[in-house]
Amino acid sequence: MRKILITLVMVAGAVFIITQFEELGNIIDTVRRGDVRFLLIAVLAEGLWLVNVAALYRAVYRVLGIEERLPDMILASAAANFINVVTPTVGVGGMAVFISEAKRKNYSRARTTVASALYLLFDYAGYLAVLALGLLVLFRRGQLQTTELLATGILVLIAIFIAAVLYLGMVSEQQLGRFLVWAARLVNKIVRPFRRNKSGDYLSLERGYTFAHDVAEGMNELRGKPENLLWPMLLSLSGKSLLIIVMYSVFLAFDVPASTGTILAAVSIAFLFTVVSPTPNGVGVVEGALTLLLASFFIPLGDAAIVAITYRGVTYWMPLGVGMLAIRWLGGVRQISPPKDDPPAA
Repeated sequence: MRKILITLVMVAGAVFIITQFEELGNIIDTVRRGDVRFLLIAVLAEGLWLVNVAALYRAVYRVLGIEERLPDMILASAAANFINVVTPTVGVGGMAVFISEAKRKNYSRARTTVASALYLLFDYAGYLAVLALGLLVLFRRGQLQTTELLATGILVLIAIFIAAVLYLGMVSEQQLGRFLVWAARLVNKIVRPFRRNKSGDYLSLERGYTFAHDVAEGMNELRGKPENLLWPMLLSLSGKSLLIIVMYSVFLAFDVPASTGTILAAVSIAFLFTVVSPTPNGVGVVEGALTLLLASFFIPLGDAAIVAITYRGVTYWMPLGVGMLAIRWLGGVRQISPPKDDPPAA
């Protein structure tokens, strides 16, 4: 069964790459025109970003009492990113990678579930810090539009929802269960008119109570230890700093002058429309929004498009390729031992 699922994911990835082949070709043609030295710096910074993501996951795991090796977390986080891009699972597919590793290594799946939610919260908090600076730049330059404000509002609501779920899990499992079931019923009511099969629920109400139990069990580890959350927050901010370095290196690679404010605004918009976008990871949307933003800063349209395409080539296609290799490694090389039904807490 595991091999079948991995094969399906790989096929989905291949189909996704084929459908985006034209964009990938444009990126390769564009990159050839840049200064190799600065492009290598961008690639190196992106590689460090991948390690930083794994280190953030590992730090969150440690807060919850789970010990993992950094190389293992690099593979798992890269594979999770790949699955989240190529399959429409709204992050659930990526979480399944970590839960699968928890089963294989026989430690708490409940804490693993909470760790994934905490990672998202820290990740969004770091991005919101950079985004605040980027929006300030746009406001001072008179370029802040309703679109950016609405997208930021959606992102803030997502972060608040994750924080509320985790807080409720720490305070009361019963309250969290009732909240999740209410939310599931609301979603079922909204999507029911658009579904062909109207007899069943889109979201399982029973899963709401199960997830509430998992969150409550995992959040017990955080009681009385708020100081342990400082290191994950610092790692989240360092990851965003690496993305800023990638953007700056791309500007240098094509000899396009840019101020600190321009770079901060560009990174902010790129992230914003990666999350709040109708396409997977903002494919096509981010490139267009970033090009228009840079052009509004009086950067020639051609140069703006080159910077946008190259930045996405490094920050989107490079992790996607690494993720495909990670999926292959996790599924085809490791010796997988059968998990026990009820693993003990780590």
